[in-house]
Amino acid sequence: MIFDLTYMLFSRYISNIPVVCTFLCLACFSAKAQNCPPNIDFENGGFFGWTCYTGYAEEVDSTNRITFNYSGSPVFNRHTIYAANPGSGVDEYGGFPKNCPNGSGFSIKLGNNSANHEAEGVSYDFTIPANANTYNLIYNYAVVFQDPGHHVSEQPRLDLLVYNVSDGYSINCSSFSFFANGSPLPGFQLSPHPGGNTPVWYKNWTAVSINLDNLAGKTIRLFFKTADCTFRIHFGYAYIDVNTECSDRFEGAVFCPDDSQVRLNAPYGYQSYTWYNNSFTQVLGNSQTLILTPPPASGTQVAVIVVPYSGYGCHDTLYTYLYDTLSYLANAGPDKNSCNNSIAQIGVPPKPGWFYQWTPDTGLNNPILANPFATPDTTTDYILTIRHSGGGCISSDTVTVFAAKLSDSLQVLGKTDWCIGSGDSTVLKTLNADSVQWFKNGALIPGANGQTYTVTESGSYHARLISFRLRKNHQASGSEHCFGSDSRFYC
Repeated sequence: MIFDLTYMLFSRYISNIPVVCTFLCLACFSAKAQNCPPNIDFENGGFFGWTCYTGYAEEVDSTNRITFNYSGSPVFNRHTIYAANPGSGVDEYGGFPKNCPNGSGFSIKLGNNSANHEAEGVSYDFTIPANANTYNLIYNYAVVFQDPGHHVSEQPRLDLLVYNVSDGYSINCSSFSFFANGSPLPGFQLSPHPGGNTPVWYKNWTAVSINLDNLAGKTIRLFFKTADCTFRIHFGYAYIDVNTECSDRFEGAVFCPDDSQVRLNAPYGYQSYTWYNNSFTQVLGNSQTLILTPPPASGTQVAVIVVPYSGYGCHDTLYTYLYDTLSYLANAGPDKNSCNNSIAQIGVPPKPGWFYQWTPDTGLNNPILANPFATPDTTTDYILTIRHSGGGCISSDTVTVFAAKLSDSLQVLGKTDWCIGSGDSTVLKTLNADSVQWFKNGALIPGANGQTYTVTESGSYHARLISFRLRKNHQASGSEHCFGSDSRFYC
């Protein structure tokens, strides 16, 4: 850790000036996890594999029409990616997080609140594996729409198009529009902070599934589009993300041998669910989550009939097998450094169906997150304990956050007013550090490496403080440093 502390001295007068140092969600279900399309989840931190579009929206013969006149790389303030860190913040109208709360590293925003009948889009082409006759995409979205009370064809919106590129047709039951005024989907709320007289409706992060069964080997295009109202005045935008894991089983279908119950989750976003045993002779449940206590025998098959909201998905019957083969060990992540309480993220992204607990909770923003932010005052060992939703597979792991703190103050000792030639001097003093180097007028003073320095001439003096208390950087020799700013003060 390195800080620069500066003090300006005159031989007639010294003033003790304080020193300041600056220091939408998609999940694909396929036959094999490795068949997930690359970066469909935006987890490389960019738009690789995606095509970005900009254009405009208009109403033509009572139909909303979006026309794109650009395609290629993302456009500033129209295709925005957010990383999962405290700086991403929350949406100003809805108060929900800009990054999807599914533990992913990145989410995107389409559009902005500038209106002017703008339209934005992103598309992704992928081929369903040849052996995947059962294939579903589950996406999460959050939307913000101004509601000018216009006709449906004139409203701000989010459009989803799923297109069979191989055969040249839209998959209609999986292609639809979201808009606040008149949408049959529940969950829209009126913003308490519309920023004007026009109401603003928002919908928090919500997951919806897309059925792509019996399309093995086909190339599919996923196309998200946002648009303002057609009168150039009212805006609409959306957030989108993609889950990173792909599986042919529902969440919870693989459970721990020592689980006391099984919590089986069907895909989100349907209006109703009816669970059956494999012979359809017994109804097991009627909600999105099925709880079986005690767990059934490994290899048991169950089925669920899912009914979508009208016009928002496909009526389907989904099957899965349950196996007691789950094994997962806690992963607290690599050791981290924290310089003067700088943020260090520990752990790894969460896995669905697991509970997380960190001890101690000192310096953590949330001790039950899989990957919380740590800002300890001193070097701390954090212990992560995990357990499955069924209670089994308990395990622990430890990560060390090495903390180093350097004071950003500089003390002035002795007289603060003395004359040239009097033999007097001023002593500058730093607080404890592993190494100190003093400078005059920006130039290093050879041999001036003590905690104190005696000044006998006017000038601008600063000290660079170094701490070697952080963990060793295994990528290079020596110890890892933390650098502060070079702050300068003049009196």
